[in-house]
Amino acid sequence: FHGLFLFTGSSLPCLSQVVAVYGTLSDLLSVASNKLGIKATSVYNGKGGLIDDIALIRDDDVLFVCEGEPFIDPQADGRAQEELTGSHTDWLTLNVGGRYFTTTRSTLVNKEPDSMLAHMFKDKDAWGNKQDPRGAFLIDRSPEYFEPILNYLRHGQLIVNDGINLLGVLEEARFFGIDSLIEHLEVAIKNSQPAEDHSPISRKEFVRFLLATPTKSELRCQGLNFSGADLSRLDLRYINFKMANLSRCNLAHANLCCANLERADLSGSVLDCANLQGVKMLCSNAEGASLKGCNFEDPSGLKANLEGANLKGVDMEGSQMTGINLRVATLKNAKLKNCNLRGATLAGTDLENCDLSGCDLQEANLRGSNVKGAIFEEMLTPLHMSQSVR
Repeated sequence: FHGLFLFTGSSLPCLSQVVAVYGTLSDLLSVASNKLGIKATSVYNGKGGLIDDIALIRDDDVLFVCEGEPFIDPQADGRAQEELTGSHTDWLTLNVGGRYFTTTRSTLVNKEPDSMLAHMFKDKDAWGNKQDPRGAFLIDRSPEYFEPILNYLRHGQLIVNDGINLLGVLEEARFFGIDSLIEHLEVAIKNSQPAEDHSPISRKEFVRFLLATPTKSELRCQGLNFSGADLSRLDLRYINFKMANLSRCNLAHANLCCANLERADLSGSVLDCANLQGVKMLCSNAEGASLKGCNFEDPSGLKANLEGANLKGVDMEGSQMTGINLRVATLKNAKLKNCNLRGATLAGTDLENCDLSGCDLQEANLRGSNVKGAIFEEMLTPLHMSQSVR
């Protein structure tokens, strides 16, 4: 297409040539041919309509002439080219929370075309963006968290200055819908978290904790790691040690009255002479522990509950266990010599090879218990057949 614009009856600046229209259509084509150096054969109006009569031309019309090719609007083609290039490379100023950022439209649009920023600035005024008196587009967000996002859109790298909270940047990335940046931030946050401290709690740390806690407050130590700690002679009444790691701890002479040791690991621990009145040790693991001379007997009638506990090889010699609940517990190879087990519940308990010599088992319930190889010498009271079925 070699035709150019003609402006009739107007003094507008020339895009090509300005001519006056007179005579016939043939006269106009002849003038256009001379002015533009082409062999003009057709004239079109601004909407692409073919003009076949000069009477159809109005003042200030924009006319297009060509040598017979189909009509192509050069202005429309120019606008399309601007949309593809110019409109995305023009410079913008953003006022984010009172701080100014200057960038290009392509930076905001190209990296994340589905983001909120891309939709805001892809087309001019598509969102009706508000501007301040200086012409900067107003965005009511945190500037310190926005800066890393803008830099990421510029070069694709996540760079955050010291002192900037990554969680804040992540929240802004989610707000603006920068999906690829969200993934980078989640990984960075995970890597920045300090490694979990699984080291055991020392006696000094725990005593400080005890002293800072009101006596009437419930102390919850559920799941904590006390492995190997010296907690001897401490007042640990009513503390919740459920599922705590107390393996190899020294709890000798400690007061554990009514403490909750359910499912706690007490393997290899020393609890000699500890006060275990009303203690809850359901399904706890005390394999190989030493509980010599412990007191499980509560004068008020509150019974210690060790149902289902693993007490393999424990040494409980001389302990007071009147009314204790050892139902379905495992006491294989345990030493219960001279223990007071009067009225104890031992139904379904594994007492294989257990040393029960010198024990008081009066009124104890041994129904269903396994007493294979158990030692019953020097019993204080005779063991009735009704108490054991195997």
